[in-house]
Amino acid sequence: MASVEIANVLKSYAGHKVLHGVSVKIPDGQFVVLVGPSGCGKSTLLRMIAGLEDISGGTISIGDRVVNDLPPKKRDISMVFQNYALYPHMTVAENMAFSMTLAKAPKAEKAARVAKAAEILGLTPLLDRYPRQLSGGQRQRVAMGRSIVRNPQVFLFDEPLSNLDAKLRVAMRAEIKALHQRLRTTTVYVTHDQIEAMTMADQIVVLNEGRVEQIGNPLELYDHPANMFVATFIGSPSMNIIHGVVVRNNGVPVVRTSDGTLLPVGSGFGAPEGKKIHYGFRPEHLGICAGGRGIAASVGVVEPMGSETQVHLTIGGEPAVAVFRDRIGARPGETLYVEPDVAKLNLFDAETGQVLQTSSDCSEYRTSA
Repeated sequence: MASVEIANVLKSYAGHKVLHGVSVKIPDGQFVVLVGPSGCGKSTLLRMIAGLEDISGGTISIGDRVVNDLPPKKRDISMVFQNYALYPHMTVAENMAFSMTLAKAPKAEKAARVAKAAEILGLTPLLDRYPRQLSGGQRQRVAMGRSIVRNPQVFLFDEPLSNLDAKLRVAMRAEIKALHQRLRTTTVYVTHDQIEAMTMADQIVVLNEGRVEQIGNPLELYDHPANMFVATFIGSPSMNIIHGVVVRNNGVPVVRTSDGTLLPVGSGFGAPEGKKIHYGFRPEHLGICAGGRGIAASVGVVEPMGSETQVHLTIGGEPAVAVFRDRIGARPGETLYVEPDVAKLNLFDAETGQVLQTSSDCSEYRTSA
């Protein structure tokens, strides 16, 4: 096993910059997920770690070696692809042992490694089958088994679950995470699915247009996003954002929306009056007020989910989603009176999109660097 360090890495195609000085440190044994929308550069970065793409600038190190000029076979990594990349004319056992066959490893060692990997992944009864005889999930486990047999320093996963149905994706998520907990091999995993990132990662690297927006553990990114992009990308349903301006109401700072609705921010919030901000709160941080108190919200669509109810609202003239654990009898067209949890607000500078950091009692105000 080994650490991976990506230092100021650049990538250009025909003069067009794809990665703009990306830097990430991945400690030995950690599971790191690169996440972002299509075209953000995450798969390109993974392929550069693997040696399948040239580096335009910067350095990539695996362990104590800079690997910029090393071919893939000398980097001691193993990659699991989106399309499984299995040989159709080979059995499961032959596919899993392929790298050792190329290396002319002794038959006894090869058989032992394949048997061990098959036991870990529940593939022992399938070793004599061919890929065409397997389900999508079984094929993905064979691809993972081929990586385990190699015993690499680093596992690389390039959107391995995108071809599976929703139920199987959930099951495979748990299998991959359990595999990492058992082997503790450094893992770099690429996905566009932020739910995969949240549930699997030790650390998440959020990429956008070839730049790192934020690095942190899943709950850190969820609770304390650095900017609007991270706030709206991480979380499902995503963070509600309402646009407004800071005003004073009886001497207390509030945010006034375009239709005149006043939103609370806490008595100690020190942003200057007239400052335009984006007012952010998670769907589960909205509570229902009794007796006509709170903020008037018009009910749109009500979605009972069983364990929770999602309600689409209009607040301050803008759409929002609330998630309630209790079952409520709201109907479309009705008015609910709601109030966000002021201690869990995320307020963003309207010009830069950067978060405006506030303490738990909103007594401090500064723009995040």
